[in-house]
Amino acid sequence: MSIQILQYEFLGPIPLDDWGPPMEKLVFLIMSRDKDRFNIVYAGDCEKTDDKSFFVQHSSFKCWVEKSGSEKSLYLAILPLFDANKEHRQSVLNKIKVRYNPPCNTGEIVESKPDYVVRKSTDSEKFSCPCCGSEMKAEQFLEKSTLYRCSSCGISDTKLNS
Repeated sequence: MSIQILQYEFLGPIPLDDWGPPMEKLVFLIMSRDKDRFNIVYAGDCEKTDDKSFFVQHSSFKCWVEKSGSEKSLYLAILPLFDANKEHRQSVLNKIKVRYNPPCNTGEIVESKPDYVVRKSTDSEKFSCPCCGSEMKAEQFLEKSTLYRCSSCGISDTKLNS
């Protein structure tokens, strides 16, 4: 059985009681079952464990039980990432936390930095608007391109920086 969370295919969910070690380099989800629906209660990652009581001794275990209603309602889903480094696992984990906001992860969401850099420049190429012929003015300078906007008609265009 598998469950898709964002674009990731997690194995499970299985009852948390059915879990057995070992576990290595993965992102895990603790879920509560409500009839045919699974809700993410906690999202975490694991470098390696052989400890059968890994989840029961987890610092958030009480929160999981409280949010699910009982230990019998707790389920586990895993995303093995054997070839991924810690940063990649943290990135996947953060995306899940931001999107689903698991109640037992409160205060753990880290704002991700954008994949682009905005830079300021005074040198701007001048060219005419393809719509009305007026001069296009640089509005925003990005790392590899510049956004231009026409002051007359408002149309915008992007040009790659050379």
